[in-house]
Parts: sequence; C-alpha cells; structure tokens
Amino acid sequence: MTLTAEQLTPPAEAIETDAALARLYGEPLLQLPQDLYIPPDALEIFLEAFEGPLDLLLYLIRKQNFNILDIPMAEVTRQYLNYIEQVRLQNLELAAEYLLMAAMLIEIKSRMLLPARQADPTDEEHDPRAELVRRLLEYEQIKLAAFELNQIPQLGRDFVRTQIFIEQSLTPIWPEVDALDLQQAWRGLLKRAKLTQHHRITREELSVREHMTAILRQLQNARFVEFTELFDVQRGIPVLVVNFVALLELAKETLIEITQAEAFAPIYVRLAYSPV
Repeated sequence: MTLTAEQLTPPAEAIETDAALARLYGEPLLQLPQDLYIPPDALEIFLEAFEGPLDLLLYLIRKQNFNILDIPMAEVTRQYLNYIEQVRLQNLELAAEYLLMAAMLIEIKSRMLLPARQADPTDEEHDPRAELVRRLLEYEQIKLAAFELNQIPQLGRDFVRTQIFIEQSLTPIWPEVDALDLQQAWRGLLKRAKLTQHHRITREELSVREHMTAILRQLQNARFVEFTELFDVQRGIPVLVVNFVALLELAKETLIEITQAEAFAPIYVRLAYSPV
C-alpha cells in the first residue's frame, strides 16, 4: 500500500489546534497577546495544609517512613527549614510556633553533634530527641482519635432527624374539674338551701346507697346532667349532704365522670360508660 505526500501531511487545522495555547470563545489562541499582563500572585497552589508544626513534622516523618523513635534530625531539619523558606517566599505570615519549632530542631541537631560528655555510669543516657518524640506520639494519638470521632455519623452532617406531624384527634378532651370549682359549686347549693330551709319534725333516715342509685337512674336518661340539677334544695341541707357524699362515692368508684368545658364553666356529670 503506497501513501502519497498529501496523506502523510496532517491538515493545517489539526496543526493549529495542537499548537494552540488556549481557546477563546471557541477559537484557538496560537500566541499570547503582547499587552497581556499576568500578576506574579495570579496562581498559587498549596500541595499540603498543616495544622501546626507538629503536624508538619509528623507528615515529613511518616511520608519517608522514618522511625519516629530514631528520627534523623539532620534530614528532618533540612526539609522543615525548606518548607518554612517556601512559605516565607510566598509572602505568607508564619505563626510564631513554626519558628519556635525550627529553633528547637536546630538546637536538637546541634546537641547531637556535640561529643558525649563523661557521665556517671549509673545515670541513663539522655537523648535530646526524647521530648520531641513524646510530643509527636501524643499528637499522633490525638489526631487518630479525632479522625475516628469524625467518622461517627453526626446529626445535620450525615443524617437528619425525622419529624412526624400527627393531627390531633377530633374527639373533644374535657378538662378535669378542679377540686376548688367543685367546692364553690357545693357552697352555692348550701346558700340556696339555707334560704329555702324548712323546719320539719319528722324523722327521716338517709341512705348513701339509695342516693347513689337515684343519681345513676337520673343519669341514664340524659347524656350530661348539670351538677346543680342532681340536688333538690327544697329537701334541706341534710339531704344535700348525703346526696353530695353519694356523688363523691360514685366518682371514687369511677361510675360517673365530672367534666367541665372550660374554666369557670358549668360543671356537668355523666355516666362513665356508654349505655347499650
């Protein structure tokens, strides 16, 4: 198979597209404009972000698989100072703790270069790196613990709390009758009874059970009966007292319910069960 020169030569459009520096409104830009000004700080890329000097040191040690118990201070110090210099060249303000750590690394490196002095054989040899290693190990433990805590699902970040709105029942809920309201209603009956009292000589035996039965019979014929309608003030205070005790006994045995629509409203009495 023979190819001609025209077939071997790529089209001019393809050459222009490959050599284009950029595209402006869909058209290839082959060369930069002569009046184009690019400020020196137009593009800055930070490859790593550290939360402090210990974080930077731990990154340098773990990245190169150094033994944290036997840190090569010369290499670590050199890399740390190089990072500090790069940050300084970017016109960024360095925190004082970064500079303090740099001084600490230089001091440790200098102390390791000094010849070991003759010491008491009973004294343990002190490593200048011991304090730095202890701080690094504690920081690494705290950082791992913080990472594990961050993995726990959090409300508002990983999940939301479900909310269910339940409509209130259409069945009316009558408020409970306060004992003070019942006391005031009873006092009103006594006042009315004293105004219409009669002197009778006849002996009358009063039975609480009979009055309880009479109240139940009266309530069977109506759904609600007003509190005052259950008492006959014409029969005198003794009958009212026995009738009131009978009413309280029925309420105690949960045979009746004493209800009130709202505060200071009339008090009503009804059976505690629905008649068949």
